[in-house]
Amino acid sequence: MMSDIPQREAYGHALAAYGEVNPKVVVLDADTSSSTLTHFFGSKFPDRFYNVGIAEPCMVDFGVGLSLGGFVPFVNAFAAFLSLRAVEQVRTCVAYAETNVKLVGHYAGVSDYKDGPTHNCVVDLAVMRSLPNMTVIVPADNHQIVQWIPVIAEYEGPVYFRMSRDKSLLVHPVDVKPVIGKAVTLREGSDVALIANGAMLGRTLLAADRLAQMGIQSRVVEVHTLKPLDVDAICEAAALTGAIVTAEEHTIIGGLGSAVAEAIAEHYPVPLQRVGIMDRFPVTAKDAELLMDYMGLSVDDIVKAATEVIQRK
Repeated sequence: MMSDIPQREAYGHALAAYGEVNPKVVVLDADTSSSTLTHFFGSKFPDRFYNVGIAEPCMVDFGVGLSLGGFVPFVNAFAAFLSLRAVEQVRTCVAYAETNVKLVGHYAGVSDYKDGPTHNCVVDLAVMRSLPNMTVIVPADNHQIVQWIPVIAEYEGPVYFRMSRDKSLLVHPVDVKPVIGKAVTLREGSDVALIANGAMLGRTLLAADRLAQMGIQSRVVEVHTLKPLDVDAICEAAALTGAIVTAEEHTIIGGLGSAVAEAIAEHYPVPLQRVGIMDRFPVTAKDAELLMDYMGLSVDDIVKAATEVIQRK
């Protein structure tokens, strides 16, 4: 079932609600609060909300200062600008210095379908995953976003939290608390392992249903924490099925597919097929779902990859 509201709205309400629980939480935005919906927090706690303006690198350093002062800053911007324009400050002042800053990359993947390749962000996970000390989390749906906020806030250390602009399929119960670094098996199967995260998780479960109609039983594993990676869960899936498909709303270079490939190459080699964005920039489209299909992220693409990788066992 598709969510009633976009991920960004679920995040905005949940962050404002958590602000009542944890007075150390402060929120920063780069003049995009009407897009990221952090203005819900700002309206409730104006003395703990900072609009830094269109200056993402400065905003990151501002967040670092607040962190050193004992606060828990949630630093919000479009993923494209947070992971690229501000990456030097993220590298040096957050990752290298190990400051307790929570970086929230909004409008990630191709969810900002209207604004083209300058605003679509399909490389952020590769950038953030490469930084030492950085924890990288990709929530799948609104229910999970609500549960992640206190987990991230109470975790000591740098976090990159990747958010979609759009609605997503609901795949999690309301009250299941996620654990950093622990993958989740959502479906058992022995023919092929489908490993996914973010907006692709719902599509992957639909693909598993379709594969079941073809007599193929899929093990579906959610890797919401891209770093630290749950290598044990990935190797278990490899051992039980002998073939893996990864599905991500990101370039196939440096993201989930690459992380899984690295893990199984070192620990349990099996055939792997990656569903993701090929080495190209996204385009502008009518809506996000249409653009995902166009970029090779459809349910059909996952089914095709699964049937092909099984033949390679």
